[in-house]
Amino acid sequence: MKDLKISHVYMNYHTLQGETKALEDISFSVSDGEFISIVGPSGCGKSTILNIIAKILIPSKGEVLVDNKSLEETSLKIGYMFQKDQLFEWLTVWDNVLLGLKIQHKVNEENKSKIIKLLTDYNLWDFKNHYPNQLSGGMRQRVALIRTLALDPSILLLDEPFSALDYQSRLNASDEIFKIIKHENKTAIIVTHDIAEAMSI
Repeated sequence: MKDLKISHVYMNYHTLQGETKALEDISFSVSDGEFISIVGPSGCGKSTILNIIAKILIPSKGEVLVDNKSLEETSLKIGYMFQKDQLFEWLTVWDNVLLGLKIQHKVNEENKSKIIKLLTDYNLWDFKNHYPNQLSGGMRQRVALIRTLALDPSILLLDEPFSALDYQSRLNASDEIFKIIKHENKTAIIVTHDIAEAMSI
């Protein structure tokens, strides 16, 4: 991916009570390797933007382009980190990280070696047989990120991934996650309501 472009996107939700505007004429672009933050209060449509990029939602109007092609014409691989880490409590760190590859039938020695390297590089290898409830909040988020990176996405979408953590843990986790993303040279979009968090990242 060289360039992701959101072009004049509108999103309206229809309910029995009428129509609600979530997004109105949103345009911006993200270059390969860039890390950007979208900041705004709760309910202003930040997550909706990510859901449109991830093809979970179809915009009412406008388009998302990847290298001047529509999303449907590309094979853009998207990694999505949600507000909660979505780890399965009954699986070890190793099995949680391997889960996406299992679902896609891509477990092989090459991908296992890649996961071993990621866990080792980011200080989680010694915890590979631990369960999520044995980890700190920041460590859980690192595991969730490595599970996402194991699928080798072209772009990472992060939807307030630190909101469930206390203030100090949030600072530490955001710093660690940022370093991992930059070290792995990934394009990323993070949404947050916290201006300080956006600036520190």
